[in-house]
Amino acid sequence: MPPVLVAAGLAIVLVLGGLVWWLAGSGGCDEDVTVDVTVAPELGTLTEELLSSVESPDDALCVSAEVTAQQPLQTAGDLGALDEGSLPDVWVPDSSLWPARVAGGAELEPVGSMAVSPVVLATSESVVDELGWTGEGPGWAEALGTGRPLAVPDLAASAEALSALAAVRTALGGDADADNAVVAAVLAAARSTELTAGEALTAGSEGGSEAPLVPVSEQEVYAIHQEAEDSALLAVYPAEGSPVLDYPVLRVGSPTGAQARAVEIVTDRLLSEEAQAAVRDAGFRGPEGDAPPGAGADTGIAEVAPEVLALEAPQVQGLLTRLSSLAAPSRVLTVFDVSTSMEAPVNGGTRATLARDAARSTLSLVPDDYALGLWAFAYELDGEQDWTELVPTRELDAVVDGETQRAVLDEQLQTIPERLTPGGTGLYDTTLAAVRAARENYDPTAVNSVLVVTDGTNEDDAEGTSLDNLLITLAAEADPDRPVKVIGVALGPDADLSALEQIAEATGGAAYSAVEEEDLQMVLFDALRQRS
Repeated sequence: MPPVLVAAGLAIVLVLGGLVWWLAGSGGCDEDVTVDVTVAPELGTLTEELLSSVESPDDALCVSAEVTAQQPLQTAGDLGALDEGSLPDVWVPDSSLWPARVAGGAELEPVGSMAVSPVVLATSESVVDELGWTGEGPGWAEALGTGRPLAVPDLAASAEALSALAAVRTALGGDADADNAVVAAVLAAARSTELTAGEALTAGSEGGSEAPLVPVSEQEVYAIHQEAEDSALLAVYPAEGSPVLDYPVLRVGSPTGAQARAVEIVTDRLLSEEAQAAVRDAGFRGPEGDAPPGAGADTGIAEVAPEVLALEAPQVQGLLTRLSSLAAPSRVLTVFDVSTSMEAPVNGGTRATLARDAARSTLSLVPDDYALGLWAFAYELDGEQDWTELVPTRELDAVVDGETQRAVLDEQLQTIPERLTPGGTGLYDTTLAAVRAARENYDPTAVNSVLVVTDGTNEDDAEGTSLDNLLITLAAEADPDRPVKVIGVALGPDADLSALEQIAEATGGAAYSAVEEEDLQMVLFDALRQRS
C-alpha cells in the first residue's frame, strides 16, 4: 500500500478514536451538574447507593450526586447561618420538626417523604414481660411514669426524644398539667440512670432485667436486631399511637436552569419505587405503613403499623423551648414558712408535712448540677431576725462532712414540721434578705432564684419592711448583670397571693396559688418549667 494511503488510514483511525473517546467521556450530555445532598446519618449509605448512578430522562444532563451524612441539628444550624453557596441542594432530615427550627436562611420546599419510622419505647423483653406490656402497650404517660429508668437522648439533637415527650403532652391534653408531666419525666430521666441512650439500648439488646426505656425510632430497633445475634430488644407501642419520623425530602434554595432540573432528577430518584424498596429493606416502613421484611418477633417490631399520633410543629417547638430552660443549671434558695398556721390539716397531714413531702419529692428529681439552699422563716426565729439558714446554697453533688448536699437538704426538709413557731410571719423582711443573699452568691452560669413557700401574710408591718418599701428596694437594688427572680407559692386560701404576685413582677419571677394544697407538687414542677 502506498505510504500516502497508510498515513491517511492512520489519520482516520485517530480521528474516529478521538470521537469515540469524546463521546464516551461526555456521555452525550450537554452539561454536567452536581447535586449536593445532605441526609440523616441512618440514610447515608443507602442514599449513596441510590444516587451512585443517576440517569437523566432526556440525556441532556449528566447528573452526579455528592452525599453527606450529617446530624439534622448541624444541618439546621447551617441552613440558618451559611451563605447559599455553602448549602446543600437537597436535605433529608429524619423529621419534619427540623425545618420548623431553621431560623431564617434558606428556602425549603418539601417534595415528599423518603422513609417512615414510628417513634417507640425500646427496652428488653424481660422488662416488657415484667410490666405486663406483652399484649397491649401502655399509654405514653403511663409508660414514662412507671418509675422504670428512662434514658432520654439529647433533646436538642433527637427528634425521637422530643417526639416522645410531645406525645406525652398530647396524650394528657396539652395543657399546663401536661407540661408539668413532661417536666417530671425529663427530671426523672436525669436522675434515674447514668446510662446514655446507646448504652441503654445495648442493655436492652442483651436482655437486662433493669434495662431502661429509651425513646427511639422503630428502624433503630430493627437495625440492632440485624447487627446483634439473638437480640432481646423490643419496641413498645403506646396505646394512643406513635409519632412518626417522616424523613421529608426538601429542596433547598431556588435553583434555576440545569441545576433546578438536576435537583428534580435527584429528588425523583429518592422518592422512586426502587428507593421505597431500599428503605424498607433497611427497616423503615413504606408510605402506607407497610412493614419491613422480617417484622415480628425476629426483629422486635410489629408487623402492623401503629396508629399515627399527629404532632403540631409549633407546639413541639414551644415544648422544646420550655424544656431547654431545664438544661441550664439552677441556683435556688428555697425559703419555707414555719409559722404555726402551717399546722392547718390537709389530707391526713398538715400544710407543713405537705410542703415537706412535695419538696423532698421534687428534690429527688433535680439533677446534680443544680445548687439548692434552704432557709426557714416565721417571726424572730434568730434573735430579732425572722429567718434562719438551715443549709447554705451548694451544688447537690457537693460533699459536706461526708454527706452530699442532696442528703443534707433531705434531712433538713424532714425537720420542717418540727420547726413550727408562733408569733407571725416576717414575709417581706425575709424575702428581701433572701434576694440579697442570692445575689451575693450569684452564679453567672445558672438561673438564680429565690423560692418562697408561705401559707400566710406578712405580720411584721410595725417593725419590719412594708410591701411598698420592699418593692421600691427590690427595684433600686436590681442588677441586670446579676438578676435574681422571686418565685412565690401561696399555699392555702389564706396566703397573700397578691403580695407574692407584686414581688414576682418586680423581680421577673412568678407567683402560684395552691389553694387545693394537694396540688403543691404540680406547682413546684410548674415553677421549674417557667423559671427561665
